[in-house]
Amino acid sequence: MEELEGWEELSNISPDPPDMRDICKECERPSAVCWCTALPPHRLKPLSTVILLQHPAEEKRSLRTAPMLKLGLDNDKCLIYRGKKFPQSKHENLEKILLQENTVLLYPSKTSINIKDLPKSDVKSYNLVIIDGTWPQAKAIYASSPILHSIKQVKLITTNVSNYIIRTQPTEGCLSTLETAAEALSQLENNNIYSELLIEPLHMLCKFQLENGAVTHQSKEFLLKTRTYPKLIGKRLSKLLRQTETDLLSVNKT
Repeated sequence: MEELEGWEELSNISPDPPDMRDICKECERPSAVCWCTALPPHRLKPLSTVILLQHPAEEKRSLRTAPMLKLGLDNDKCLIYRGKKFPQSKHENLEKILLQENTVLLYPSKTSINIKDLPKSDVKSYNLVIIDGTWPQAKAIYASSPILHSIKQVKLITTNVSNYIIRTQPTEGCLSTLETAAEALSQLENNNIYSELLIEPLHMLCKFQLENGAVTHQSKEFLLKTRTYPKLIGKRLSKLLRQTETDLLSVNKT
């Protein structure tokens, strides 16, 4: 009898697959948590172009910010290339872009100059290259891409604190890819419209996540200083945090 009831229950299961959630065609997120309405009313058209060298792992993150930048700028003003070293044969026109005189790399080094000090009279626009990945990934990409070493390097000096509060940053001064590009464009173009409008989708994303169980994150640097980091850290992370803090301090002093 129980066996017959079991077969009857199985026979009542619909053969059709369950309804899938509606997905936004632009941001590729479920429609219920789509942040496209927070994008600028019209795609922004800066004089300069942002070139993202993206580590493959970033594409797999569900809460990444690069798509916000891509959709907030005009089609040809944000170019994304993926890989662990650059350029590769699959990266169309990238080598040509990297060799242009108006190309600069946003990277904290001893030779980097303040992005505000770039000449504006002789050069009307720049190709702003940003490495999109964690700090260890960015350092690995830089080390394995010799062409990047010959590009003029710039640094971003700002007192801004990241609005990406649902993700733990390594240090207090770290910004997301979106925030970094937005602030850099504002300083390059002397126009705050980029730092104001481009990050609105990030605010909406964080609001969605916090309303659905996410919590505000402090940086690992802050948690370690206040002795509230929830677990012991290994030698590798400890060394990374010390090195990151040293790099940022040396950049800001120069």
